[in-house]
Amino acid sequence: MGIAFGSINTGLPKDIVQQIMKAEKMPLVNMEKRKGKIDNKKQLVSELTQLVEGVRDHLAKNATSRSLREFKTDSRDDLVGVTVDKNVAQPGTYQLEVMQLAQKSSAMTSGFEDADESYIGVGYINYKLPNGESKEIYVDSENASLNKVSRLINKDANNGLRSTVVNDGSGSGEPWRLIVSLAETGDENNAEFPYFYFVDGENDFYLEFEREAHDAKVKLDGFELEISENKAKDIIPGVTLDLKKAAPGEEFTIQISEDVVAVTDKVQSLVETINGILDFVHTQNKMDDSTDTSQTLGGDSILQSLEGRIRGTVFQGIETKFGPRRLGDLGITFQKDGRLELDPKVLENKLNKGYDEVAQILTGYFPEGGLKTEGFMDKLGKTVNNLLRFPDGLLPSRSKGLQSKIDQIDRRITDKQRMLEQKEKNLKNKFARLESTISEIKSSGAGLAGMGGGGVTQLG
Repeated sequence: MGIAFGSINTGLPKDIVQQIMKAEKMPLVNMEKRKGKIDNKKQLVSELTQLVEGVRDHLAKNATSRSLREFKTDSRDDLVGVTVDKNVAQPGTYQLEVMQLAQKSSAMTSGFEDADESYIGVGYINYKLPNGESKEIYVDSENASLNKVSRLINKDANNGLRSTVVNDGSGSGEPWRLIVSLAETGDENNAEFPYFYFVDGENDFYLEFEREAHDAKVKLDGFELEISENKAKDIIPGVTLDLKKAAPGEEFTIQISEDVVAVTDKVQSLVETINGILDFVHTQNKMDDSTDTSQTLGGDSILQSLEGRIRGTVFQGIETKFGPRRLGDLGITFQKDGRLELDPKVLENKLNKGYDEVAQILTGYFPEGGLKTEGFMDKLGKTVNNLLRFPDGLLPSRSKGLQSKIDQIDRRITDKQRMLEQKEKNLKNKFARLESTISEIKSSGAGLAGMGGGGVTQLG
């Protein structure tokens, strides 16, 4: 039960302790406000750090000549799919003719009325792989249907044989057949077809149709080549051809060229990422008479230092084997509002004239017998890493300093709360004793009044 200090006994307000403690807690309120303002600044530093990390992430993906580069292809999509490894491929034009697709050894069995219910008998399937290894699959009465035999064959991924059950579409009374085939295509994967030995089935179970394996044949720039599968990875360096359809006599062009638009988009994305930092700096530095700089970064030296470092990086000269260059040679310049802007036409013209100069300006190059030079992305990467370096980089050290101030205020708040709790306890005890004393005095006064016929005045 709480202690009440009533005006009946002491003449003091009932909430006298609460009123005193409210006044005593005002410094706590002020410390919390100050802590909140510092925390707002710390969150802004965190936001700025994320923007700088965004630049670092972009550079990690595109800061080399190979990672920055992109290719586009032009070919007969209905006859061949083209995949380019940009780390190996080079621009070029090739003439291709798909004369024949590669195929694997395969065979189709005699027909049955039902894929699940027709009983094919008990027996085994014997076959040899291209390497001469013999294989055998036993079929008991529990698995004596087309679908169950197919599952037995496909159960072992290493047996070199695959199967499927099909309806031949003939409309006959026995349309269900089993197709078996070797896993690999090409002349070297020709093998003896399986031997079926089954007894007691509803119909004879045997291989009715067979097809030999053979290589794919293509003509590249007029020269005939044989390929063991329908994926050709070696005939054009850095290019994988996925042969889809044979078209003998139909020669077509495969063109591999620089994807100017894709590279321009990457550079534009980098410019926008840098502008994210510059926009943040300019927004924080916008101040008027109503701006509370105690909880923003407006005027903070960190902004001036960071912007200065980025600007300095943009204006640095760059060594290329084409001569000294600057980022502005690619159409990237500062505008009146302090932001960077890319002129896509300037960059695209540079790329159309040759990828190497653009790549060297952005990513550097290896001069003969020397160490790699630094392109703009290398220089920007150094700037960003210095800003983010833990623990002494500009951003981590600023965040650490703000956190230190927050921790210091937290300690002061804790100490103050502990002191106020003790003070409140002392006040309650003091007023409790006062209440008790007043009550005793009143009781004594009432007793004297009874004895003396009312000669003592009542207190309270």
